[in-house]
Amino acid sequence: MPEENEENRDTTTLPAPENTENPGYGPVFAVREFRAVFLAHALSLLGVVVSEIALTVLVYELTGSPLLSALVFALGFLPYLVGGTLLSGVADRFPPRRVLVVCDLVCAGCAALMALPATPVAALLVLRCVIAAVSPVFSGTRMATLTDILGDGDLFVLGRSLLRIVSQSAVLVGFGLGGVLLTVVSPRGALAVTLGTFLASALLLRLGTRRRPARAGGGALVRYSLSGARQVLADRRIRALLLLLWVPPMFVVAPEALAAAYADEIGVGTVWIGLLMCAMPVGTIAGELYAGAALSPAARSRIVLPLAAGGLLPLLLYPFHPGLGWILLVLVVAGSAGAYTLGLDRWFVDAVPEELRGRAMTVHTAGLMTIQGVGMALAGAAAEFWAVSTVVGGVGVVGTVCCVLLAAEVRRTGRAGPTGPDIDTRDGADHDMTGR
Repeated sequence: MPEENEENRDTTTLPAPENTENPGYGPVFAVREFRAVFLAHALSLLGVVVSEIALTVLVYELTGSPLLSALVFALGFLPYLVGGTLLSGVADRFPPRRVLVVCDLVCAGCAALMALPATPVAALLVLRCVIAAVSPVFSGTRMATLTDILGDGDLFVLGRSLLRIVSQSAVLVGFGLGGVLLTVVSPRGALAVTLGTFLASALLLRLGTRRRPARAGGGALVRYSLSGARQVLADRRIRALLLLLWVPPMFVVAPEALAAAYADEIGVGTVWIGLLMCAMPVGTIAGELYAGAALSPAARSRIVLPLAAGGLLPLLLYPFHPGLGWILLVLVVAGSAGAYTLGLDRWFVDAVPEELRGRAMTVHTAGLMTIQGVGMALAGAAAEFWAVSTVVGGVGVVGTVCCVLLAAEVRRTGRAGPTGPDIDTRDGADHDMTGR
């Protein structure tokens, strides 16, 4: 694709200069391309949530098996690792808009096949795996594309924050909307609705974003993808930042994963299970909104390590058996500590060279989803032997130790290079990869 002249560029996609003061989320929505990406993300996410609910109900109706029904959710995590490692090169080797549109079309095709009356249960589960394998490629490409649309500074951080807020909001309202939808249409009818959301997302991305060239290319796809993953994990700075993005979520999912078991342990009804599962997302959304709207880039950078290191400490209250009101407050506070990711996103994008961004973002997404699945499984296994309150308290202790060690490593790597906690509070900091 020929280079565009400056005078021919669509200036509505260019990020505004960064300031030390934070103007909030308004400037992000002023970027036309971001509005298309934001709406496409919401539609695509709606499709995924509704398809999970509809597919779970459909598999249970066809088989009567709780195990196969539960596999629908498990299969949402497992293929992430495969797609995120073996296919991560797609994000850099092909034009990003094409990748995003094709991923949506693949998901739409899967939803269409799921909606067919003749599709057997085994095929339904395979199609669910395909959607999950495509998801990290889509997410990683979209994250890397945000740096093209918004730049790699504060607008990127706020744009990423808005997409995370949409994802957390889906936890609160998505399942409820899916449940209401299933009272009106059959599970296969709901899957047909998801087909429409994926197609709408593809259309928005095709018409609402500019065509950009691939970042890099060459060689066999799998080898290229694995080479990128090795480069990402071999760099000490990038590896430390990735681990700090992954490890706190691995531990913080324990209370949500054990919400039903905890409600049973303390003898409360199913209404409280819903509240226990919603409290942490509420805290996460509140923390993101406050950090994004009220804090300057420098302030967001300063709170990264304290919040990441101490965000699990509220869970230590669980073994003392406080009232449910206190537990809900604990979960809200623990969720709000997720605001550390705004500053950490900036450090991460500064640390990764542009030609590696697509693969790095895909590895990040795949690792995050996989490690949360591992955290849920480990928490469940531990609760087979100990009381849930004891397990969650133990998660708070072990997780805090791990996060403190990781925060120290991030600080050390920041001192060793030009980006990090000691320097990254300045706007427009660049990362010199020659120091590796």
